[in-house]
Amino acid sequence: MDRAYINYAKFEELTDRGVIYVTKMKKSLNYEVLVDCMHQNPQGLMEYREQVVVFRKDDINHIARIITYVDIKKGKQPKLVSLLTNDFDMPSETIVAIYRRRWQIESLFKQIKQNFPLRYFYGESANAIKIQIWVTLIANLLLSVLQSKLKRRWSFSGLATIVRIVLMYYLNLEKFLNQPDADLNIMLAEASESPPESIEF
Repeated sequence: MDRAYINYAKFEELTDRGVIYVTKMKKSLNYEVLVDCMHQNPQGLMEYREQVVVFRKDDINHIARIITYVDIKKGKQPKLVSLLTNDFDMPSETIVAIYRRRWQIESLFKQIKQNFPLRYFYGESANAIKIQIWVTLIANLLLSVLQSKLKRRWSFSGLATIVRIVLMYYLNLEKFLNQPDADLNIMLAEASESPPESIEF
């Protein structure tokens, strides 16, 4: 979720649907602590602090888990970061890793919006919309695999553009993308050849 997004009704709805969330926690929240324990490393320093808490607002009683860890970044002062989640089974390390990888998810969304803009949907039913989104994700994945296999370096947007142009041509795509100049020269040479002489009958 977005940074420090707090909506207890939404959290309770996600929990009822079996959806796991992880978000950064605001410092000014009021809650009741049910369980509190701390994990230390061999040097006696805190690695993780786990708390099971309940948030009460109006008629909502939302039980959640708080994971607090020391965020150490190069060139910056260590700071405590508290994460809020409704998952009580995954290890603390996994919850922290999920939060740290949020930017990869943001990068994926940005990449899809830039290269596969969903300006309109071809169908109006929920199933049709899901199919179009899945097709977009599959196309994005195929281009990512292709990009990783190429020896020549391509930007993702450049690769998506060239594939879109040559999509309906029968060619060795990997060879063409590794040596586009050589293949282009061959095509130009073939195009510049004189047409065959007319044969009189």
